Amino acid sequence: MGENGPLNIDNLPDDPAILKQIITAQAEREQGMQRRLEKLEHQLELLRRARFGPSSERTPQDQMTLFGAQTYPAELPPPKPEPAAAAEKKGHGRSPLPKTLRRETIVHDVAEDQKKCVTCGKEMTKIGCDCSEQLEYSPSTLKVIRNERPKYACRTCQDAIVVAAPPPAPIEKGLPGPGLLAYVAVSKFDDHLPLYRQQEMLRRQGVEIARSTLGDWVAQGAELLYPIVVAMERDLLLSRRIHTDDTPVPVQDDTREHTREGRLWDYLGDDDHPQIVFRYSETRKQEHPKEFLKDYNGYLQADAYSGYNKVFTEGKVIEVGCWAHARRKFFEAETSDAARSAAALGFIRELYAVEEQAREWKPLARQRIRHERSKPILESFRKWLDGEALSILPQSPMATAMTYAHNQWDALNRYFDDGMLAIDNNAAERALRAVAIGRKNWMFAGSDEGGRRAAVFYTLIESAKRVGVEPWAYLKDVFMRVWTHPQNQIVELMPCRWKSLFGPTNGL
Repeated sequence: MGENGPLNIDNLPDDPAILKQIITAQAEREQGMQRRLEKLEHQLELLRRARFGPSSERTPQDQMTLFGAQTYPAELPPPKPEPAAAAEKKGHGRSPLPKTLRRETIVHDVAEDQKKCVTCGKEMTKIGCDCSEQLEYSPSTLKVIRNERPKYACRTCQDAIVVAAPPPAPIEKGLPGPGLLAYVAVSKFDDHLPLYRQQEMLRRQGVEIARSTLGDWVAQGAELLYPIVVAMERDLLLSRRIHTDDTPVPVQDDTREHTREGRLWDYLGDDDHPQIVFRYSETRKQEHPKEFLKDYNGYLQADAYSGYNKVFTEGKVIEVGCWAHARRKFFEAETSDAARSAAALGFIRELYAVEEQAREWKPLARQRIRHERSKPILESFRKWLDGEALSILPQSPMATAMTYAHNQWDALNRYFDDGMLAIDNNAAERALRAVAIGRKNWMFAGSDEGGRRAAVFYTLIESAKRVGVEPWAYLKDVFMRVWTHPQNQIVELMPCRWKSLFGPTNGL
């Protein structure tokens, strides 16, 4: 465009210097528009993948080879640590039904006249039985427990009345027993059934309980169990390694027309402290992880969220990066730079191949194979990144992926210095899956307090599942015990301790 309108051959200036300026400005505008168009096309492709594409980020092996992705191992010697004993292979066919299920025997006998031999007419003798099992379902049933406490008095003195103490109840003078209270909590936070659906299910059995009453039960149950969560937090902070991640939670706010965004954070301890602690916060500010981890010393594996930076500044907490996040950025760049994307994914794929081989090995053996096999791959990958970074367009998806890898390189390499560390932070992401699925059903938290209560139940339920404890059985038993259990021994009610002290093999 010129000062007097669109340029054409009739009004072009004669000065060559001005013509160069016009051409240069036009070229810069076209380049800017082209970059904007590529960015919009990339965003559109990501939206299409999220909406219609598979959730897997797998890339075909032949595609990697096509674009020159390197393949390992070449001349590297195979490691010689002793792997753990191989697990027994499961047989084919239908799995046997658990012996703990109640069994009901129904005899399907032949008619009396068929029990006589058709040849000689004598009575036949039973020689065996053909048996088969069929799995049947009966709807869960409610029952009323009537607690009677006889009263005694002296007819002569009439001075005192003796009566047994009331039995412990999870909610004092409340209607629900420990099994029902555990059922409501597990249904909401593990089976993802909102309270209004549970209200309908109870109504089908002839019991009318208001949704607000169910909400009160959840609130009182969370308050009752909160001391156990505090004990779990203290135990988790003794870990050598912690995984952490966060996810948004819509929160209802009466002062706004729409919901606002809260956050649920999860923290996973190591194998010696198998806690999965959830915490709720009103915002995603860095003060929240900093406050929780202020007394922690050890490794922290997380994504590259800048909110963790203050956690790492004092040097007590060591940052460990996540190769799954790095891989995801190269995978997303495939739409605009397929060749480089396939090459980068090839390097990362080989890192994961080493981890797959060493998954069942002990930490020292795993650390050895990482130094022998993973370190050369990482060195080659870094050389490739440094070389390709000189020729990529700035602000392109590939530039974003490479910048992430460069900025996080030290944290991404830290995992091969300790066999206890994982290559990625997928464990924390998997723990948040329960929140993501539940969020699609209950839609939003009713308040910040509701978010904190959810964190209590997610902590107990997900930790119970991690150590192989059935959540309903655990919560039912803990609701019966927590009233009378000594507070200085509350750690015994953590799922990992409860399993050995009070679990099914110990007379539950």
